[in-house]
Amino acid sequence: MKIIILGAGQVGGTLAEHLSDEANDITVVDTDGDRLRDLGDRLDIRTVQGRGSFPTVLRQAGADDADMLVAVTNSDEVNMVACQVAYTFFHTPTKIARVREAAYLTRAGLFDNEAIPVDVLISPEQVVTNYIKRLIEYPGALQVIDFAEGKAQLVGVKAYYGGPLVGQELRQIREHMPNVDTRVAAIFRRNRPILPKGDTVIEADDEVFFIAAKAHIRAVMSELRRLEDSYKRVVIAGGGHIGERLAEAIESRYQVKIIEMNPARCRHLSEVLDSTIVLQGSASDRDLLVEENISDADIFLALTNDDEANIMSSLLAKRLGARKVMTIINNPAYVDLVQGGDIDIAISPQLATIGTLLTHVRRGDIVSVHSLRRGAAEAIEAIAHGDAKSSKVVGKMIEDIALPPGTTIGAIIRDEEVLIAHDDTVIESGDHVILFLVDKKYIRDAERLFQVGLTFF
Repeated sequence: MKIIILGAGQVGGTLAEHLSDEANDITVVDTDGDRLRDLGDRLDIRTVQGRGSFPTVLRQAGADDADMLVAVTNSDEVNMVACQVAYTFFHTPTKIARVREAAYLTRAGLFDNEAIPVDVLISPEQVVTNYIKRLIEYPGALQVIDFAEGKAQLVGVKAYYGGPLVGQELRQIREHMPNVDTRVAAIFRRNRPILPKGDTVIEADDEVFFIAAKAHIRAVMSELRRLEDSYKRVVIAGGGHIGERLAEAIESRYQVKIIEMNPARCRHLSEVLDSTIVLQGSASDRDLLVEENISDADIFLALTNDDEANIMSSLLAKRLGARKVMTIINNPAYVDLVQGGDIDIAISPQLATIGTLLTHVRRGDIVSVHSLRRGAAEAIEAIAHGDAKSSKVVGKMIEDIALPPGTTIGAIIRDEEVLIAHDDTVIESGDHVILFLVDKKYIRDAERLFQVGLTFF
């Protein structure tokens, strides 16, 4: 696939890194020559220096025969104009734009071929807000992913000493929970992936990713670790777009406070939020946190754009007694460094957004793509089409499907029913199939399984 990426920042660079490993023809456009040189030295890609909304620059990048344009610069306006130019002059089939400003996103009819021709809108703030909201709903989870509109969920947890299943083989899950069907999709032990089998023994400190119907998630979590009490009191440091959206999404169920430095932003938040308490000040101010009884907070969320400020305020909140702390880290290289100590969860907005972008780049009928464990592995939701003659998966039992190395099928969603995958499960046309890949170099092989042969047509 020939893809032009506008923007060599964190999102564009990370996307180029993912796609260049998968036999795509990638060109990255940016005005910053240093960024382009860095990417060009590391990756097998073309680079073009210039403004991505200019027709001459897009033509130089190969827009005449490009399959896709992904506009992820820091400017909403550049991204939107680039899509318009790609549509008008080059008839680019697929145009994806990152748009942050709510003033654009809330205007009905703005993004279609009669106005601004954007095929797929990516709102990083909304993606990250949803990501954090799911973590709040499942205390103790490291990552929570929805499949088939939330019918099934994938949850990552750290196995603790004393958990009923710790020290036992995976096949014993059924004995512990005879009325709950679940499947462990991946295990990371000391940062290395383990492909789960029936005789795999769960060890303390393993990061275990399992899939189950949404109603069974908490029951499975309780087998791997002590089930934590639900959160009640939430403190958010940073009243930007993510902080505002998150407060708006959860204030009806939780006691929410926002700490924000900017007085004008505080006034805005006070006007648009219903029950959230808005405090003006710095979340790194020890006296303010003590005065606001941060020790009573169930969860402290640092959501500013400043990594250093987020880390400092999170560490302070933890030392003052906050039960859990989570922070946004904009530089993905820092995520593994800070998570797991005093900071319980570090969230990379770039990696959270990448999954949404990859969904529209994958071949076959791919519904969603999610990075697991900060990009170390992937979970894919694909739809099976065709019949036994035209499809490599339809009509076959899972044990008879030639899955790529390191790939497992975790679950199947058939209409409204969640079927946990077993060797004798037969895939039918229309099934949503959830796959897990611990080795991303086999992604193309996994996608080919869901590409229908010509006899289907």
